[in-house]
Amino acid sequence: MSTIILIIGLMIFVSHFLAVLFRRTNIPDVLLLMVMGLVAGPLMGWVSPADFGKVGPVIATIALVVILFESGTSLRLDVMVKSLGTTGKLTFGCFMGTGAIVTAVAMLALDMTLLPALLLGVILAGTSSAVVIPMVESLRLQEGASTVLVLESALTDVLSIVGVFALLHIVMDGDVGAGKLIGGVLASLVFAAMIGMLGGVGWLLILGKVRDFPNTISTTIAYAFLIYGLSEFLGFSGAIAAMSLGLTLTNFNQKWLKRSGLEHRIEALTPMDIAFYREAVFLLKTYFFVYLGISIHFSDSMLALVALSMMALVFLMRIVLTRFVFASSSFSLRDSAIASMLAPKGLAAAVLASLPLQYGVAEGALIRDTAYMVVLVSISLCAVLIMGFSAKPVQALYGVLLGKPRGDTATDTQQP
Repeated sequence: MSTIILIIGLMIFVSHFLAVLFRRTNIPDVLLLMVMGLVAGPLMGWVSPADFGKVGPVIATIALVVILFESGTSLRLDVMVKSLGTTGKLTFGCFMGTGAIVTAVAMLALDMTLLPALLLGVILAGTSSAVVIPMVESLRLQEGASTVLVLESALTDVLSIVGVFALLHIVMDGDVGAGKLIGGVLASLVFAAMIGMLGGVGWLLILGKVRDFPNTISTTIAYAFLIYGLSEFLGFSGAIAAMSLGLTLTNFNQKWLKRSGLEHRIEALTPMDIAFYREAVFLLKTYFFVYLGISIHFSDSMLALVALSMMALVFLMRIVLTRFVFASSSFSLRDSAIASMLAPKGLAAAVLASLPLQYGVAEGALIRDTAYMVVLVSISLCAVLIMGFSAKPVQALYGVLLGKPRGDTATDTQQP
């Protein structure tokens, strides 16, 4: 027990060092944390996911909820509204393009039949909120670009979850109507956002009274867990509800409040609250990525080549899509280039990858092992690309690929 406590303490100190290293060298701390888990788990065998029992997945989900909630408090509603068009194009374009690429490569290189290959494609079609949000904050992108990437990661999580369960129902029942699928996606998004928004207004109205009790700085995060759990219990997206809650708490409309007569009853979040949430994200992020590294499966070296091929094609597709989506935007070369690099897979993909095997899909084990390998490869490639962008020849190359000459804005030379 004393050794475990010692290791946890060391992990936190190492995480602070890695965060500083990221700012100075462009080496993402999330990758190094995952490498720590890989060394301790699959490579050396010191620890395994089974050692955590049910606590491991629970804390990983808690990390996701806090990361999404905190990211919501950092978003500005006016910027988000202006970015919806760009977000929609990037989200659905990248989701469909990634799904098609993964499905095709799985069928050609792994000899999967169509339905299992589609399952793998939908599992890996999204980007990971738990990876994207910390990296966006550390890279200090312009507000519009960071908003687009954060929203994309949250929305694609929902699309992946709904899509996977729809395909699994096809496996079990033989049919799922297109209308039912589209309705499920819309309901999951709209009703989850409404739960988060209404929950946020309600919390603002009672927060002042809550503060009268001692030791209540963590109660807002506890409330985020309630909103997430309620949304999931009702069959909607807990991730969108948590982000919507955070967005509401920091973007409540003062004009509307004055018209409704509620402005005197509102107790806003304080800078201390925001600082506490960011510290919670830092601590939980440390655990999450080490646990993710421990959970990676290595069953076949061939899968590494397949995963590398999949992600190479995905990144090429994303460059083309980014050029098309950001063509008329004011995003700088640096922001556009990083947007084209941020296609990592993470918690949602790792969790969804285990479902086909549980449902008895014939190639379920292959789907799981391939998805785990793609998670590792995708985060690694993101890290390599971000590190390489500091080189002037690489910036020039991205300027040509994205149609944005180097130096088009002052932020192009900004370093993370």
